[in-house]
Amino acid sequence: MNLYPLLRPLLFSLDPETAHEVTLKLLKTSHETGLAKLIYPDIPDKPVQVMGLDFKNPVGLAAGMDKNGDYINALDALGFGFLEIGTVTPRPQPGNPKPRLFRLPEHQAIINRMGFNNLGIDHLLTQVRLSRYSGILGINIGKNFDTPIEKATDDYVIGLRKAYPSASYITINISSPNTKNLRQLQQGDEIKALIATLKEEQLKLQIEHGFYVPLAIKIAPDLNDDEISHIARLLLEFEIDSVIATNTTIFRGAIAGHPLAHEAGGLSGAPVKAASTRVVRSLASELNGKVAIIAAGGILSAEDAQEKIKAGAQLVQVYSGLIYKGPQLIEDIIKVL
Repeated sequence: MNLYPLLRPLLFSLDPETAHEVTLKLLKTSHETGLAKLIYPDIPDKPVQVMGLDFKNPVGLAAGMDKNGDYINALDALGFGFLEIGTVTPRPQPGNPKPRLFRLPEHQAIINRMGFNNLGIDHLLTQVRLSRYSGILGINIGKNFDTPIEKATDDYVIGLRKAYPSASYITINISSPNTKNLRQLQQGDEIKALIATLKEEQLKLQIEHGFYVPLAIKIAPDLNDDEISHIARLLLEFEIDSVIATNTTIFRGAIAGHPLAHEAGGLSGAPVKAASTRVVRSLASELNGKVAIIAAGGILSAEDAQEKIKAGAQLVQVYSGLIYKGPQLIEDIIKVL
């Protein structure tokens, strides 16, 4: 039963951030009252093994939808093969001033400059424990906005240490355009130093806890070919488990002339599809199957997801597509993969 086409006009009449909160609360209520079982279909499993983990299907929720882990069980009821929560920072922070989220329906796009608004990693980990979720859970970690960029590694180490016992995998977000200077961590010696430190910490934590939690690096769609090659070589050198391609774009060519095109922030949805797929394809040619690729960016149909898999991804993640297409998108993708 696909109710989303009926609900979408109502949700789109609300401020985007309000609509986001209302949607998550409706999902939680439908799950807690048992309505979810009536509304959402039982999606057949399509198992896939990636990063040494067993996914019930290859379609995941991208980070950003549930920053604090408050809605894990409700989101699981939609049929995802895995969930990624966050981005979460060591300390709570309010994010950027509102308004900071904008819809562009003509382009099936979103602009956001949320700025890692979250309640801090301790809150998120409490919610994970309360959820008792048994599926594949990614925890996406970032740095606090007021941590100097030269101290950014310290924040990622804190996040890695705290998230390690509770995560199926941990994503290092160095590609959000909404935290000042964050994207410079993707460049040259800075990314090498960061990856080296985090890989060393991961191996220490493996010894300490007696199990291995894979690491993923989330990168931007705006990297040039040389930058992608540099990152790919580092992923191989340090045996990073996965790369997520990609985050949002800062480029506005696809929405030139739109009244909101001037708004600062990351652009997601249909306009980022081609750039994200280009990065997936470039990574696939460099990595030769030795590092898993999770594709995100511009997946608004089953065909879009197929395109990412053909480009070289093993898993896909959706977010903006859910806003425009609703939960039916998940089942549609699983049917064709």
